[in-house]
Amino acid sequence: MGDLTDSNSIDDRVLSVVPRREEDIKVVFHKVGEDDDDEHTTERIHLQSNSHDESCNDTDARTRTMESSAKQRFCPLIYCRIGGGGDPISTDAGDTVAKEKKHCPGLGLFYGLLATVFFSVIALLVKTIDGVHAVEISAIRCFFQMLFVMPMLIYHKTGFLGPRDKRIYLVMRGFLGSNAMILLFYAVQQMPLADATVIMFSNPVFTALLAWIFLKEKCTIWDCVFTVFTLAGVIMIARPPFIFGARIEEIEGDYTNHLKGTIAAFGGAMGAACTFVILRKMGKSVHYYLSVWYYAVIGFIECFITLFILGEWTIPFCGRDRWILMLIAILGIAGQTFLTKALQIEKAGPVALMRTVDVVLAFIFQFIFFNRKPTMWSLGGACCVVVSTCGVALRKWYSNTHPRKC
Repeated sequence: MGDLTDSNSIDDRVLSVVPRREEDIKVVFHKVGEDDDDEHTTERIHLQSNSHDESCNDTDARTRTMESSAKQRFCPLIYCRIGGGGDPISTDAGDTVAKEKKHCPGLGLFYGLLATVFFSVIALLVKTIDGVHAVEISAIRCFFQMLFVMPMLIYHKTGFLGPRDKRIYLVMRGFLGSNAMILLFYAVQQMPLADATVIMFSNPVFTALLAWIFLKEKCTIWDCVFTVFTLAGVIMIARPPFIFGARIEEIEGDYTNHLKGTIAAFGGAMGAACTFVILRKMGKSVHYYLSVWYYAVIGFIECFITLFILGEWTIPFCGRDRWILMLIAILGIAGQTFLTKALQIEKAGPVALMRTVDVVLAFIFQFIFFNRKPTMWSLGGACCVVVSTCGVALRKWYSNTHPRKC
């Protein structure tokens, strides 16, 4: 087809190509910025095309010159295609083209495990604090989260309000998400740690149900079965008197508080499910930090107003509780960060399965730090909820990896 030569001189670089026709050549250069020591550095690239005429022996040469400004230069030729449809001719420089980044196998699951551990430790710390209302704990966490997210929004230049057509969803996400957090903290304070965690962990089942109602996602018979199993598990943990009788043993503290904690945990699970549906509705059109910003700001405002009305604002009794409150805020930020990274690398199904470790850790923490053995009803309810949640995650995972062929 032609000869390709590369000749270098002191001032310029000449690339000579001899095609059959002048318009048969297409040269693509990869341009990169580079800092040079000389302030006035200029490179010239000459593209020379020789057209041979059979009727005469003279050869006409046409030269085009392109000049680039200082501190920028063209890399050597990396791609040349003859006639637009021929096979590409690549040089050794083409081997240095950037490739897609390959993540370490299991890195997403490891991030999901770290997030699960952090969230479990948060629930444990909330349980150990005495004399501080759950709303106050939530307010402190939201405050520190605001301080962390604000510079991130400035760095990514996302703004503080978001797209105009998504603001209503952001407000709803912040309101429902912050309420779910408050209800979870309240449930942990009113009932055994493991029971509150199990009920709160049932939110994936309700997410699938709400997505079918509001997002018109497909709902199968398995989703209905998993929902029934989840409700059965919640009932086994709550043990209402009209089913189990008026005398209920092995309840931590007063049964009234246990029932309040159950209702709060169930409400928190529903709030978390609604939050996930809203996040699905917004999709990737809204930056993650903007979503967390609304969550923190609206949660802080809501907690501040609630504390003012209830008059429950108190200073922790000792320095230990104050450090625990700050640690709850830091672990909350770290948990959300690792969970987001896990969902960016790994599919949602495996990450949801990794979250089941949260239930196991809750039972372990309850036995080690509070010397409380789980009851058979609690274990049975936990098994129902965990099996249902794993079933939803596996079904979703399978449907995404094995789509039906039309």
